[in-house]
Amino acid sequence: MAKSETASALERVRAIYERRPGSAVHADSPATAIWQQGLRVVTTHPSGRSVISDMPVEFGGTGTEITPGWYSRAGAAACAATCIAIAAELRGVTLRVLEVTAESRSDGRGVLGMHEADGHPVDAAPTVLRLRVKLAGNAEGAVLEDLARQGCGCSPVARALARKNEIGLEIVVAR
Repeated sequence: MAKSETASALERVRAIYERRPGSAVHADSPATAIWQQGLRVVTTHPSGRSVISDMPVEFGGTGTEITPGWYSRAGAAACAATCIAIAAELRGVTLRVLEVTAESRSDGRGVLGMHEADGHPVDAAPTVLRLRVKLAGNAEGAVLEDLARQGCGCSPVARALARKNEIGLEIVVAR
């Protein structure tokens, strides 16, 4: 069976990274979020593409746009699906179905800076992130399950959400 263009590209980049591991390390594209009004924010990629976010009406938003938290889950689902597809390509598995759903559970008090009765701040981060993977392909169930685990384990977005990263903060007060 002939390799797909994707599998060939992945093998080329893997060979380059094996010879020169430093070439794999790079700065990620920045996302610039600009507040519009109320709780509406437009976030732009360096390519010029952008997404709009807002909060639900009960938080004072319009409720007409997607929340930033949903974009986070969307990123986790898309990244996991991409990494599972990469794992499948590298192993020569042809997928017929690949669907990843990201779900989380959050406490809205955290975004408002509220505290528990004992005085501890309510964490604004989701307490649970669950990725539900549905897949089918030309491999046995155990192989497909292994691809799903491998892909989710290699997903940069899911891995970032799974660990507590220190966040560097640079503040510029505009005049």
